[in-house]
Amino acid sequence: MHTPTDYFDLQHTEHRVIFENVDYVWQALLKIAPYLQFRLKPAILGKTIGKPFISNMVFIGEGTIIEQGAMIKGPAWIGNDCEIRNGCYIRENVIMGNGITAGNSCEFKNCLIFDEAQIPHYNYVGDSILGYRAHLGAGAILSNVKLDKTNVTVAGPEGTICTGLRKFGAILGDHAEIGCNSVLSPGSLIGRHSVLYPGSQWRGVLPAHRIAKFRQEFSLIERRRSVNNS
Repeated sequence: MHTPTDYFDLQHTEHRVIFENVDYVWQALLKIAPYLQFRLKPAILGKTIGKPFISNMVFIGEGTIIEQGAMIKGPAWIGNDCEIRNGCYIRENVIMGNGITAGNSCEFKNCLIFDEAQIPHYNYVGDSILGYRAHLGAGAILSNVKLDKTNVTVAGPEGTICTGLRKFGAILGDHAEIGCNSVLSPGSLIGRHSVLYPGSQWRGVLPAHRIAKFRQEFSLIERRRSVNNS
């Protein structure tokens, strides 16, 4: 239960070694920093537009475009054919696969993102793993720290599991879709091909191939005509 292969096809990341000897999928978050420390070989093989900030602890693959106004602090490993747009903020210990879009006002920290994932508008991705072709709608937030700063737990049908992590955002399986302006509480797990409706506040485990619907009810009343209107 909650193993890496429950959520991901590991053929869609060249960094699959991170998941070796991992029982619970979130334990891979602890391996990102040492992996980059020992395997990262800084280089810029892609194209920069203008003068984005790129530190000396960053690898950028062929065909990747980094727009002016982006900031990559590193350590960071960005694959081939990615689009890092103006205003994107990539902090420490970030691994991005191939064909990824990272957009304006998006922030990344200690995360691993599989190939062809889309994080295009106003998103926060902290201490999280996003699967192949996962997609965050505009304004979706993956919250990674509890208000009381205690260790994050995962609440699922089989009970509550303490992760031992004080910072842990979300696991999004392959092809998962998160609707606009949704907030995922720390320790959220979204299964493969599952969908979370826009505007949702989610906590816990959403199994694979499910849709979590959230509908806001509206009350419609007639608007009174202003006395100044003719």
